Parts: sequence; structure tokens; C-alpha cells
Amino acid sequence: MPPATGPGVLLAAALVAFAPASSDAQTLRTDRTKALVPLDEIVSGGPPPDGIPAIDRPAFVTAAEADRWLPVKEPVLALEVAGDARAYPLRILMWHEIVNDTVGGRAVTVTYCPLCNSGLVFDRVVDGATLDFGTSGQLYKSDLVMYDRQTHSLWSQMEGRAIVGAKAGTRLAMLPANTLAYEDWRTAHPRGRVLSEDTGHLRRYGANPYEGYDQPGLRPFLFTGRPDPRRPPKERVVGVILGGAPRAYPWPLLETQRVVHDTLAGERLVVFYRPGALSALDDSRMDRSRAIGATAVWRPVVDGRALTFEAAADGFRDRETGTAWNLLGHALRGPLAGRRLGAIQHLDAFWFAWAAFHPATTIYGVR
Repeated sequence: MPPATGPGVLLAAALVAFAPASSDAQTLRTDRTKALVPLDEIVSGGPPPDGIPAIDRPAFVTAAEADRWLPVKEPVLALEVAGDARAYPLRILMWHEIVNDTVGGRAVTVTYCPLCNSGLVFDRVVDGATLDFGTSGQLYKSDLVMYDRQTHSLWSQMEGRAIVGAKAGTRLAMLPANTLAYEDWRTAHPRGRVLSEDTGHLRRYGANPYEGYDQPGLRPFLFTGRPDPRRPPKERVVGVILGGAPRAYPWPLLETQRVVHDTLAGERLVVFYRPGALSALDDSRMDRSRAIGATAVWRPVVDGRALTFEAAADGFRDRETGTAWNLLGHALRGPLAGRRLGAIQHLDAFWFAWAAFHPATTIYGVR
């Protein structure tokens, strides 16, 4: 439980405030006889179902239009499908947590859980049917529990898995996505589109109702049990799973090294870290938050040739050809200009959440 004073009390009040007293949120008709987790571990987070309203008809603007209201260092969740590049500002996702969208002709759901600091994108087509997702108002291991409006099954956001209901056991396919500073996304995708603040809802976009929540030593909200003690509970990590093997890459280490090469389950990978992006969960106003940076994970291979990367003043550089690369894996200048690195699915999240869902995880740099 949160402490009697400080961020915990502010957070509890903020969560209740998400759902107005006149909310017409529905009651879920979930088949609770089909459950993969103990039902008593799924707890109310405060708001009722849809008390935090998903965005079902997202509107988008050009980067030039977004420049008028979106500070360049604020974080966005970046997604590109079939050349269709979109940016979802966390100043908006903070208040909605789910966007049901179609990008590059693919039906997707874009999600963000502030309590776990986890932004994930899923394909929302299951067995040929397109699902629409909403917020259930419940938490599992302090993580957002979504529900689909077709069957009212409950889904764990961190896993992309239905944990209760008719769809229990079904997993959504994850799509690679990156959380990074708006200016880095805009430079890479000048013709991309940005989720508009014109959502149909009145919210204080740019305000952070979770002020001070990302202090590394702070206990997570409504998390039962003891967080894994190997790292501070709210230290940020990059989580990767390859060949069934989970591994966490702590941000303090990434901030120091900027580039980390590793081999996991026999597969080579490289983690990029770029400074500058602001936290979404620090100050009461996101544009005043401290800078925490951004990450990405790639396969360091082009045309079968292994590359070795190092940090450069404006991004990254491979030692084999001297080509300059950006955080999004685009080769900008040099012999490989125009090429792209293959994405490895990763998750930026708080350590407590990554470890709770992947208790067997190893930690890079710790034997």
C-alpha cells in the first residue's frame, strides 16, 4: 500500500479523479470461471470500467501542427507499420492508456500503463476477429488490466495475454515500438503523424497526475508481495526476451555506456541509449520533468554482416563502415545510408514490473 503521505496519497486521489461521479461506465460481463491467475490478485485501481476512457476514434495532425503544443523533449510512443509512422504523446496516453487504431492497414491497440511505465503496442486481430479494448479499472501486479469489448475477457498489458474470461490463454502479437523524445521522432519522420489532443475528452494534457511516482526507491502502488530486491523497484530497465530467456538491462548502466552489445539465447543484440527525453512521471507538469533518456534494441547485422556500434555526438556509429545511425535504427550518413536495423521487441518498464512478470530474468552486468 502507498505511504500515508507523499506521492502515494496524491496518486490514489488522482486515480479516483479519472472517473467523474456521473460516469456511465459499464459493468463487465467477464466469465470468471475461466481464470489463469488467482482472482483475488486482480484488484480495483480506483476508477470503474472505462473510467479512464480509451480513444476509439483517434485524430492525427502533422508534425508542423504538433510543434505548436508538444514540447520537443516530451516522450512519445513511436510506431511504424508499412511506412505509416505515428507518434502517440505520453501527455495524452497518460489520461487514456489505450488507443484503438489502424496503422499501415493493421488494426492495433496502443497502450501505456503509468504504474509500470510500460508502453506496448499489440495487433488486435485474434482468430480473424478485430477486438476493441478498454480499461477495466483493475490492476494485476500493479499493471493495467484491459478488457476486450467483444467478450469482456481481462488482459494483462505487460503480457498481452488474456488472464480471465472466454479468451483466457490467448496472446496478442506485440509490435515493435519505441518511447523517445518527440524531437528525435520528428527528425526521423518529418511526414509522420502525431496523435491529436482533440480526443473528444476534456483532460489536462501535459499535466502529470502521478507526480513523483518514478522515484527509484518508491514502493509501487497496489502491488502485493515483495518486489524483487535485486534492483530498486522503480529503476527503469530495458526488458528483452529471446528464445524464452528474459534479461533486464538497467538504465543507470545504459546511461553510462550508451551502447551495450550482448548475446541472449544465442542471438546477438545491441541496446542503444540516447539522453534527452523527459520522464512522464516526475514533475506535475511533464515539460518540467527531469531528463531520463530513451532506448532501443536492434539486431546488429546488415546484409549478413555483423556491426559493432559506439555512441557518437549526434547518435551512433558503426566501427566497420563509419556509418551514422539514429536511435530508431536508421542509417543516416555513410556507406550504409538508407539501410535499417532489424528491431528486437523490447519493453521499457520499472524493474518491479519486469521482474514480477518475468521472475527468472537475468540482469545484464550481474553474474
